[in-house]
Amino acid sequence: MTKEFYLKHHTFHIKAIFAALKDIFEKNVYADKAIEKVMKANKYWDVRERAFVSDVTYDMVRNWRLILASSGVEPEAKLSDRNLWMIFGAYLVFDGYQLPESNYFKGIHEKKIVSQLEKFHKIRKIRESVPDWLDALGEKELGKDWDKVIRALNQRPTTVLRANSLKINPKELQTLLEAENITEASLIVWSPDAVELKFPRNVFRTEAFHKGLFEVQDASSQMVSEFLNVQPGMRVVDACAGAGGKTLHLASLMKNKGRIIALDVKEKKLEELKKRATRADVRIVETRAIDSSKVVKRLKDTADRLLLDVPCSGLGVLRRNPDSKWKLNLEEIERVKTIQREILTNFSDITKVGGKMVYATCSILPSEGEDQVQWFLKNVGDKWNLIGEKRYSPEVYHADGFYMALLERLK
Repeated sequence: MTKEFYLKHHTFHIKAIFAALKDIFEKNVYADKAIEKVMKANKYWDVRERAFVSDVTYDMVRNWRLILASSGVEPEAKLSDRNLWMIFGAYLVFDGYQLPESNYFKGIHEKKIVSQLEKFHKIRKIRESVPDWLDALGEKELGKDWDKVIRALNQRPTTVLRANSLKINPKELQTLLEAENITEASLIVWSPDAVELKFPRNVFRTEAFHKGLFEVQDASSQMVSEFLNVQPGMRVVDACAGAGGKTLHLASLMKNKGRIIALDVKEKKLEELKKRATRADVRIVETRAIDSSKVVKRLKDTADRLLLDVPCSGLGVLRRNPDSKWKLNLEEIERVKTIQREILTNFSDITKVGGKMVYATCSILPSEGEDQVQWFLKNVGDKWNLIGEKRYSPEVYHADGFYMALLERLK
């Protein structure tokens, strides 16, 4: 259904969007949680209603600075209903719609909004809706490439699936999805297990999902596990496993043969990993919560392969988490850089001599990627060797931004 339809018949949905925006910008709630709250309060909405509310909320958050500046609402003003209707009116004009006849838009001048949009389009930090500090940091670290990178990160993301190769290949998954009326799926040449959906769909309701035939995982994220070059029978440690997206991919690449030890500081995430592993028919994963330094020390010199998908700024996944640019700050980025170095220092010896390690971040910043690896190599002398590194930049691959380095332990 079009926005015009909802504007005419369903102002209730728009007010639900406003409730989510208030939570995001006034209560500092993460966007996915704010939308989830709205969905739980409206359990009887159909798929189209849910998609409308979710898509518009994310789109407004993604372009918040631009539409706020064009609306005439002061940046520090409370998000009253009147102000939200003014901001929403600016969003509709930005999105190419003509404002309908409605009391909600009374006093809003469409031509003035167009004029403001044209004016602010010339200012990158407003056009791409990023804070001043982030625009300055991006330009400092990426130079002339920053303009293209932030433009790519401000686009709507696609849904990408990873075919579970223990059960199905990407072509077979594509055919199976077509049978479930998901006909717009295509394969991604550079990511072997990836299937991309042209339009957002609720894939979690499909029979294919419940059978464990795929996981939702961006194409560049999938390449992290590929880069580690695991083989069946190996002993592998995923030291920052989280809910296990890459852990499960490693298991499929190992053909369910060998052993994977998945570590994380959050036991709740490891519990989710176990559920996902059961659905995917993965049988070689053991989870261990990092509740003391002993957990890591006991694993010293034991792994053929080590994956360090470290905490980071998340600036490579702004397409999916656009609200994070309003929650991040320079102090937080410096904090995660310190954590990255601590993990490299304290976890790298899990790898056996002759074994390999991948250091990965979902960040576009060299200071979280290449610079950290060079710092590590400088501090370990001739103990480690850099085999190769890869950066998946969003403007080149039309995917999330990822950096990964493959290193070999020599001594």
